[in-house]
Amino acid sequence: LRSSCRRWGGLVQAGGSLRLSCAASGRTFSNYVMGWFRQAPGKEREFVAAINWSGATTYYADSVKGRFTISRDNAKNTVYLQMNSLKPEDTAVYYCAARLNPIMATTSGSYRYWGKGTQVTVSS
Repeated sequence: LRSSCRRWGGLVQAGGSLRLSCAASGRTFSNYVMGWFRQAPGKEREFVAAINWSGATTYYADSVKGRFTISRDNAKNTVYLQMNSLKPEDTAVYYCAARLNPIMATTSGSYRYWGKGTQVTVSS
């Protein structure tokens, strides 16, 4: 999984927006549940959002609900995380992850494949 962050290299002021993308290669992407997790310094990795194979079902952490949107384009083998109204507490390394099981999940141990992570920094 290869993740990247578009726009200003992942640095944005509070209230701003960023869009993360994560591309998968070499596997049947449309079979996967895809998720986004994040890890801030000194904290455990936490769930952010997940989307099922068709995009019809999405889950969000309460902390990002209404501000973040997860989506996917199976033709491009890519999952996205649109982040709006960013807050300094959203600062973290963001990871995309893939789960072979079609059942949705919010725990990191449920995901088998992981991207390397993308730094997102929100300044106050």
